Order: sequence, then structure tokens, then C-alpha cells
Amino acid sequence: MDFTPTEPQAEARELAARIFADLATHERLRAAGTGSDPELWKALTAAGLVAAVAELGLLGLVLLLEEQGRTTAQVPYAASCVYGQLAIAAHGTAEQRERLLPGIGDGTLVVTGAFPAQPAVRPSAPAPSVVRPVGRPGLSGTVPVVPWLRDATHVLVADAGRRLWLVALGEGTGVEETELTAPWSAGRLTLHDAPAEPLGPHHPRPGPGPDSAPSPTATPTPSPYADVLATARTAFAGLQAGVCAGSLARAVAHTNSREQFGRPLATRQAVQLRAADAHMDIEAIRVTAYEAAWRRDEGLPYATHALTAAWWASEAGQRVVHTGQHLHGGAGADVEHPVHRHFLWGRQLDAYLGSGGEVLQELGEMIASGS
Repeated sequence: MDFTPTEPQAEARELAARIFADLATHERLRAAGTGSDPELWKALTAAGLVAAVAELGLLGLVLLLEEQGRTTAQVPYAASCVYGQLAIAAHGTAEQRERLLPGIGDGTLVVTGAFPAQPAVRPSAPAPSVVRPVGRPGLSGTVPVVPWLRDATHVLVADAGRRLWLVALGEGTGVEETELTAPWSAGRLTLHDAPAEPLGPHHPRPGPGPDSAPSPTATPTPSPYADVLATARTAFAGLQAGVCAGSLARAVAHTNSREQFGRPLATRQAVQLRAADAHMDIEAIRVTAYEAAWRRDEGLPYATHALTAAWWASEAGQRVVHTGQHLHGGAGADVEHPVHRHFLWGRQLDAYLGSGGEVLQELGEMIASGS
């Protein structure tokens, strides 16, 4: 394994870091409220940092999302790259790639995802008197919370059968504003026989996951649902690594400058130990996310690795953002303080796509079944 960024990945990370540092300031984030920052989104797409993900791979995206997480920049970067750019590139038809990827790359199309699979969402059954146009299936159901839905033009929906559908927001869709712990421009999605197209040429039955062993006669491939979910878990673990790193950096700066009894707080052994534990937790999130992303880019089985990264992002991420607040003392409880934003993002990410306990159970079942 070699997680050393390639030259294009390193250059993209440096560019992303500059853009996020310049535009995702505390003042701008406060002004954005619970929505996103359209000027920052325009800057990212104009710099080619969305379109470039197709070449940079999942590891490259994880590196870029770390930079977003450090500043908690409010743009649908992770969602549109995972559920749009990478999902369509991997599983879409040639026609879907040609039609959708350029718009996703330049930011005119924004894709988010209704994941994990939604038990309430099913392909609509036409009434006996209704003749549905060929190639025009519909979806009905409700997804209570979809991050970045208010910014999206399309939603990648996983239905009860773990089939993936692309839904263009408009006819048959309803969006109701919903507030999350983190300001992710979220919404409640309602589908009433909404026109939808399957991602890819057809919908196979839910198949083996990315860690399935090959049979003597054929090499099974991951189902689109399993692959997209594992990709999302890896990418959002990378985002969590950045959120936690930003929280710890703020705590270190605070404890070095804040004095108590004539000495900086950072000289206290208890503070040092707490910060050291947080640093090791961040490294665990980071390295497991890197490994899962690298394995996907190399075409290796990675489902268990994605679950491992997701578990660390949940369990360790929660510890780190609590540490960031605690080391700020009373200032950490101020909801207007920048570190509080890291706390909110960290807590949102620790349960997104499965809490630590749920992910651990899924990982155990996968290992026990040998899949």
C-alpha cells in the first residue's frame, strides 16, 4: 500500500486548501446560516475540483474532503462527487455519463443521495387504467432527511430493493426544509410517482458486496448499491478526519494562547494527554479512510475496509470533537464560537450512513458470513 498522493492529487489538495481557507471564513459561514455558499461552490467548480475527481479517484477525493472538513465549508462537495460524479462514472450507462457528468463537473448539476436504502421508497405500481410510457418508471415514498437536498438538481435514490434511481427534482417531487445538527441544507423528499431512471443499463438483484470471493467460473462484481454505499462511507470518513483535525487545531491554538496561573493551558499534562489522544484518533480515521479509498481505486475488495473507516469516523470522531470543545473550556459551549461548528459537523457525521454500533454489527456479519 502506498498512500503517497500523486502529483495531480497533491496539487489539487493544495488548491482546495487555498480556496477553502480564503472563502470558508467564520464570518461567511455564519452568514450562510443553514444553507450553502454559492460563491464558494462556484469557485470550486471553476477551479475544476469537482470535474477532476474522475481522474483523482476516491483517494484524491478523500484528500480534498479533508480540506473541506478543516473549515466546515458549507458546499455539497462530498454529496455531488460521491452520488454524482463517482456513482455515475462507475455504474451509469455511456449515455448517462455523457449527459450528466459535464454538468456535475461544472456545477450546473448538483447530485445528492438518499442513502442507505429507503424502505418506504418503491417503484410506483400504475393503476389498471394508466398506461405508463415506456422507459418512464416512477418512484413513490418519502425520505425523511436528505443532506444538501435544497441545493440539488438530482437525487440518487436507493429504494427498498436496493436499486438505484436518478430522480430529477421537479415533477412528482416535493422538498421540505429540514434542519440537521450540522447546517447541511437538508430537506425531506417526497416522491409521488416521480419520473426516475435506473442508474445503469438495468437493475440486477442485490448481489454480493465488494468483499465477495470470486467463484471458480465467474468473478462477481459489487452491486451498484453496495459499491456506492461503501464509497460514500469512505468519502465521509475522510470529511470527518478533516472536521476533527480542524477542531483539534483550534483547541491547540487556544490552549497555547490561554493562560491560567501564569502558564499556558497547553503546559498542563492533562491537556497534553487529551490532545495526544485526539491526534491518534484522527490518524486512525485518516489512515483507514485512505486504505479503503486506495483499495477501491486499485480495484481491490474494500467493503470491510470502508466499514472500518466508517466505524473509526463515528466512534473516534465523536471523541475528538468533544475534546475540541472541552479544551476550549467555557468558550467551547458558545454556539457562536467556530469550534462549535466542528462539534456539530462531527456529531452529524458520526451517525450519517450508520452509527458506530450499526456499522460494527454490519462489519461483524460480513466477516462471519465470509462475504
